[in-house]
Amino acid sequence: MIPGKAKKIHQQGAGEAGHEIPNSSLSRFGCGSGGERECRATAFGAALSAAFLMGAYPGAAEDNAKAATPSKADGDYVGSDVCIGCHEDQNRRFKNTVMGKVMAHPRTPDQARGCESCHGPGKGHVEAGGGKGTIPVRFTSDSTNTVAEKNSACLQCHSRGNRLFWKGSPHDSRAMACVDCHQAHQELHPTLSSEGRFNAPLTQNTGVKKPQPELCLQCHQMRRAQLQRSSHMPYREGKVTCTSCHNPHGSPNPKQLIQSTVNENCLSCHTERRGPFLWEHPPVMENCANCHEAHGTNNPQLLKVRMPRVCDSCHISSRHPTTPILLNSIRDFNRGCTNCHSAIHGSNNPSGNTFLR
Repeated sequence: MIPGKAKKIHQQGAGEAGHEIPNSSLSRFGCGSGGERECRATAFGAALSAAFLMGAYPGAAEDNAKAATPSKADGDYVGSDVCIGCHEDQNRRFKNTVMGKVMAHPRTPDQARGCESCHGPGKGHVEAGGGKGTIPVRFTSDSTNTVAEKNSACLQCHSRGNRLFWKGSPHDSRAMACVDCHQAHQELHPTLSSEGRFNAPLTQNTGVKKPQPELCLQCHQMRRAQLQRSSHMPYREGKVTCTSCHNPHGSPNPKQLIQSTVNENCLSCHTERRGPFLWEHPPVMENCANCHEAHGTNNPQLLKVRMPRVCDSCHISSRHPTTPILLNSIRDFNRGCTNCHSAIHGSNNPSGNTFLR
């Protein structure tokens, strides 16, 4: 607390400036007719505490504005204006990006430092007359900075929200840098082509080097093959992307899923399978992945194996024969087992214990 400001507030609050505390407000503190001076002191103390907790002291707005003013020279920091003097081309591209627009109206001291909030103090770089080796933190492919140094520059601002579980996540543990997927200095300008129908909507491509799912598939090659199969997740149709199910920055859930379980992830779209059902099918309630391969297969309905093999993998001693039957059998007509047991995900029929239609 600044003594001068505290004295001013005390003078104003104590009524010396003509501001009296109404008697109606004193009743909140259990004040009766006696001890009026003590009650007024108690009421003033509570009001003063609330004011400071809310940052409502005189000059609070001015202090907040000073904390988020455009960067000027400060110690080893030279200010963004000095950087722009040489790096005008980079600034021209950067100011049109999402990050550039945020830093144009800073809300925190880190944002107010502009270029140096990410690249570090620029005094040494300026005194040396330039040169890549004198920049404290660089993010290009020829950078000598470690992955931890690069990521720490990003995480000083981007450490909340869906980045909350980045530490120890699969991508973090594999020494992936933020700049392996993201870019800050220029916007993404996708080319208009027939391949555009496989990409995520343009509104979801802020700050990444490539649109989804191509960005993820350049590493996850097995998923690329699965998504090319005849039965696949509708990413080709632009209905889902990788981040519709996964959080690449880490999550407390398996496989970096957004929801807590596989079923919750699937049921967020397939709500007709959620139930509750009077008769539940145990494998369905346990895990959708017991029968389905989420990314893509060559079998209908994303099944791991075709009917009736997917059912025979569990039902090996039921009223039906346990040996594999011919695919042209009458019981395999149309969709196999589900030709009769069509309510395979669960039934609300009082007689639906066998999931018959």
